[in-house]
Amino acid sequence: MAHILDKDVERVLFSEEELARRVREIAAQITEDYAGKEPLLVSVLRGSFIFMADLVRCINLPCTVDFMAVSSYGAGTSSSGQVKIVKDLSGSIEGKDVIVVEDILDSGNTLSYLLKLLQARHPASVRLCTLLDKPSRRTREVELHYSGFSIPDYFVVGYGLDYAEHYRSLPYIGVLKPGVYGGE
Repeated sequence: MAHILDKDVERVLFSEEELARRVREIAAQITEDYAGKEPLLVSVLRGSFIFMADLVRCINLPCTVDFMAVSSYGAGTSSSGQVKIVKDLSGSIEGKDVIVVEDILDSGNTLSYLLKLLQARHPASVRLCTLLDKPSRRTREVELHYSGFSIPDYFVVGYGLDYAEHYRSLPYIGVLKPGVYGGE
């Protein structure tokens, strides 16, 4: 069924089926890596909520979830470089195996800040899981443990990713038409 927002998408980068397959593969790796443990998955809101929901349902382990919201983008298309915690974790992560679940690793500024903040709270471990990795935009090195897809410098939406709070509901990841966001 066509989605009302399809008209703004230049092309589909990853279909619903491709996303589901890759999420199952990442979940299988997490299940193997954390055998005998109970990882805490931390969704970085808002972009990763759909990815995390699908991921946690595919992990064959007891796990818990929590949420953080950080701000660094505003309504623009690139990181401001300034990070603000908008919603912090609900509880302590001391001694826990934490997996930070993010929609996209871009410049690395936000995630570098967030990972240092979490490490200072004395978890047993902290690993990063991101659906998309955009290495060409990296300005700060970040250790990535689980990655869905590496992508070129496209402006992508869907499957939780937005532009100005729209397009999250698309069931696929698509490249947004430049005219929509003022690109060339």
